[in-house]
Parts: sequence; structure tokens; C-alpha cells
Amino acid sequence: MTAPGLLISAPASGSGKTTLTLGLARAFRDRGVVVQPYKSGPDYIDPAFHRLATGRASFNLDTWAMGPGRIAALLAKAQGADLILAEGSMGLHDGVAVAGEIGCGASADLAVLLGWPVILVIDVAGQAQTAAAIAAGLAGYRRGLKLAGVVLNRVASPRHERLVRAGMAVSGIPVLGALPRNSAIVMPERHLGLVQAEELPELEPLLAEAARFVAAHVDLDAVLAAAKPGSASVGQGGKITPPGQRIALAQDQAFSFVYPHLVDGWRNAGAEILPFSPLADQVPDSAADICWLPGGYPELHGGRIAAAEAFHLALTTFAETRPVHGECGGYMVLGAGLIDKAGQRHRMSGLLGLETSFERRKMHLGYRLATLAAPIPGHLQGARLRGHEFHYSTIRSQPDAALAHVVDADGSPVGETGSRRGKVTGSFFHLIAEAT
Repeated sequence: MTAPGLLISAPASGSGKTTLTLGLARAFRDRGVVVQPYKSGPDYIDPAFHRLATGRASFNLDTWAMGPGRIAALLAKAQGADLILAEGSMGLHDGVAVAGEIGCGASADLAVLLGWPVILVIDVAGQAQTAAAIAAGLAGYRRGLKLAGVVLNRVASPRHERLVRAGMAVSGIPVLGALPRNSAIVMPERHLGLVQAEELPELEPLLAEAARFVAAHVDLDAVLAAAKPGSASVGQGGKITPPGQRIALAQDQAFSFVYPHLVDGWRNAGAEILPFSPLADQVPDSAADICWLPGGYPELHGGRIAAAEAFHLALTTFAETRPVHGECGGYMVLGAGLIDKAGQRHRMSGLLGLETSFERRKMHLGYRLATLAAPIPGHLQGARLRGHEFHYSTIRSQPDAALAHVVDADGSPVGETGSRRGKVTGSFFHLIAEAT
């Protein structure tokens, strides 16, 4: 049996899920409660914030991309924890139209699958008793969903709070807390949403303030009592094949987006991770048998990457005898050039012919199912890979052979097929799991 858990969700994005999750996580940690965080869905930014708030690695649980064995294996990461807090994505029931491995990717999928009660964060600005109707509708929309209660957010006044609480009482919905407006803990935003945790020096004071704020306005004892152990019957397995025995992994502010469960799975399979920083002009370890360039923000560091001569030379030499793979930002760095938002072109490695531009932003977002036309490290030709794509770059030129046939969650073809040349491969989608 795993630790008791809760899923923090909301009617929509921007309701306060992250603030409440981080505040609860740090407040419980300050009390001596060991908190294991998770993130429902494919978001790869929030887990870094969870880790800083709890002191434990956070993992994505994705019902569209992951099979039951993978989710079961990741639940085992909660060993030694007193409480599981999982942060939802978008609205509680929001997902794709066509189900994946287990469900459509909605937070409600995970809550029902694992038996975790849901705490709804309701932004009550501009409404009163209607908030109860929204909460009741969300709770009753899907059979098997358990509602632990609600936390009211952006409460304007004591009178406003009384009106909202009155509506919740009529509906029989417990109110676990009421948060007044507080601009002191609003997270800064960037072009991909929240900034990366590593880039926010003031994050520790923000976490401390979030913990103080949440502890002052939420009944922590009631929240803890509402948690229930997750299901132990979702399956076994979930082993991950590493891309090599010794993996040179780019890691710095330009290369930071790789799913935690993948790196953890590589290590558990006996692989050795050899980190290096292209921004510091470091080179992949000569003892490595694979080089992996994760996603990130290379467009913000184009000049420094272009000037990293030792990195480019070593990467070119590496690719002559050993595979190199890049995801999203890493894929762009493997290309010939990258144009930043100011219109300036920066020379990249040139191992692929890809030219990308941020001069005119266009969002590419969604799940991806890729059937490999050629092998990539850790996966054979013909393998079906589930992943997620999120970027604002535009392809100006892609002369190399396609890496895969790629479709979205509805089965519609996607133009971003990835590229391959020699031992070098790259894709815009971030790998989550091989499809069963």
C-alpha cells in the first residue's frame, strides 16, 4: 500500500493549482511531513518546482502516454513518504478526445484510477454561490470520482467568503480553506509558461511565503485527513531501456527539459549519466557511448551556444562514431542555424540541416504518437513512441530524412517529423514512453 494521496485540481488553468500545491507541500514539509509530489499530465516545468518545495524528485503520471505498469512503478517512488500530493493539469476533466494507454490524459483519469480524493481550487473572483454549482458539477461529472473538498481562491472579503461558503454548505461540499488575493506569490511567466525553477533565485522566499500563506488560510489537518492510499492494483513493470550504458547528458539552463522518470529509469537500469554544460563550452565525455541533448531554451542563449567552439567540435567528432539524439531545443541545436526573436541567426552544430526561427512565434502543443522510420538510441525502427510537443519555433528548412511518422492524439498527421542523418537523430516531441 502506498502513502495516502490527494490530487489538486481546478475547473481551469490559472485557478491557483500550482500556488496551492507548492504552499501545501512546503507547509507540510515544515511540519515534518514527508511529501512525495507528482504531476498529472505531460508538463515538464512544474516537477522542478515540486522538487524544490519538498526535497523529493517529482514524476509525471500520464494516463494518455503511460501504461499501468509505468504508473505502478512510479507510484513506488512514494516509498518512505507520509503524503502524496499530485498537481493536476488544465481543468479536472480536460483531456484529448481519443484515449491513450489508460485514459484521455485528464487529471480525473488519474484520480479515479488511483482512488485519490480531489481537492478543487476554485477561483471565486466575480461569483459567490455559483462556485458551489461548479464544484458540484465537477464532482458529479464522472462516476467514481471522490471530492475531498474545495479551497477557495481570490476571496475578496469576509462577506464574499461567507456567501461562497453558504453555497458550498447547501451542496454538502467541505471548504478546506479560503485564500485571499496575494500578489506576493504570483510566479513570473515566460514564453513557455512558468520560468524554470533553476532560473528563479527568489524561489525560496516565494516557497516560504506560499507555505505561510496556505498554512494561515487552509486547514492542514483536514487536508491530511482527507488523503487516501492509492490503488496497488494498477499493474507491475514499467522498466525503461536506456539509450546507452554511459550517457553524456547536456544539462544547464539551455538544456533542462527531460522527463524525470526517464533519467531515473536509465539509472535504475544500470546506465551511468555523464552530465556536461554546452553553455560552459564543456564537451560530452569521451567515455560515453551516446550523447543526449534535452529540450530547454536554446533560443535565449543562441550567442553563447554559437560561440561554444569546443562543444561543437567535440559533438561533431562524437557523432562520427556514436549516436547523438536531441529533443526539441536539443534538436534545434543539432541543426544548422537558429533565428532568435530579434531576427538574428545563430550558427548551431550543423549535424542536421534543420533551420528554425522564433522571429514569428507559433505555438505547437499537444500529445504526439511517433512511429520510427529509423532507430533512435534505446528504441528500434518501427517502435511507436508516445510523447509531447510544446514550442514556439517555426521550421524554415528541414532537408534531412524524416525520423518518424508523427500524428497527434486525434490521429491527424503532424508536420514536425524529426530528422536523421548518419548517427544523428532529433525530434520536436519529448519522449514519455514507448507505446504498448
